[in-house]
Amino acid sequence: MPDIAFINGRFLPWQDATVSIDDRGFQFGDAVYEVIRTYRGSPFELGAHLDRLERSATQLSIPQPYTRRQWTQWIHHGLSLAGYQDAKIYIQVTRGVAPREHNFPSEGRPTVVMTIRALHPLSPEIRRTGVTACTCEDLRWGRCDIKSVNLLANVLAREEARKAGVFEAILVRDGFVMEGAVSNVMAVQGETIVTAPESPRILSGVTRTVVLQLAKEEEVVVDERFMSVDSLHQADEVFLTGTTLEVLAVVQIDGKVIGSGRPGPVTKALAARWALLTG
Repeated sequence: MPDIAFINGRFLPWQDATVSIDDRGFQFGDAVYEVIRTYRGSPFELGAHLDRLERSATQLSIPQPYTRRQWTQWIHHGLSLAGYQDAKIYIQVTRGVAPREHNFPSEGRPTVVMTIRALHPLSPEIRRTGVTACTCEDLRWGRCDIKSVNLLANVLAREEARKAGVFEAILVRDGFVMEGAVSNVMAVQGETIVTAPESPRILSGVTRTVVLQLAKEEEVVVDERFMSVDSLHQADEVFLTGTTLEVLAVVQIDGKVIGSGRPGPVTKALAARWALLTG
């Protein structure tokens, strides 16, 4: 089965998929993106992802190149070409090609890139045992709620995590937990889930929204507020959410064991609900 490339309305061989060196996504990071996964060949929460893509583009005044119907048709056609049951769909929309000047070009059209690749889920062993994490300073810009391709701070955080030999970097600003470099972070304190509220300080994930709804259906109290690093270390459970991570327990942070050192009951219940939801 082939990985699929798409540029500006054309599916083409991977080796022929190129964009101009004058594209503002390359020159300035002047672009937005989405990552969507499939279950049994069907995109999960496609509408929510396209909503966020449109919202991010609008915030940066990047024109939407396609209607919702067109986006859906392109995505499903690409999936049919790839044939993967478990796929990762990457969409990027840039402001387009223009001479390298900081101000918006007076003319031009957006560049659209889409790739469809096989998704390799995390192993059952990792899900059974949980993962480790470290905290690091949040160096990102002030509009983290826009899903832009400006990810250098996330890249640096992930490299810090790699050097520390842990799975994820948890970003901290002014002593408070924001989110992970590639995930949202939730802590269980007693019978309450605590997680950073939607604001320009975090990128509110599609998976985050679904998991919080599942928690409420399980009659688990959800408290959206910023928590301190000490509160995170002392939590009964900590877990990550994300498109490819789903619901993933964190059992150690900064060398400190979280709770029992194993995935806790709330995390396991939500992971089970997620598995039921996605089949």
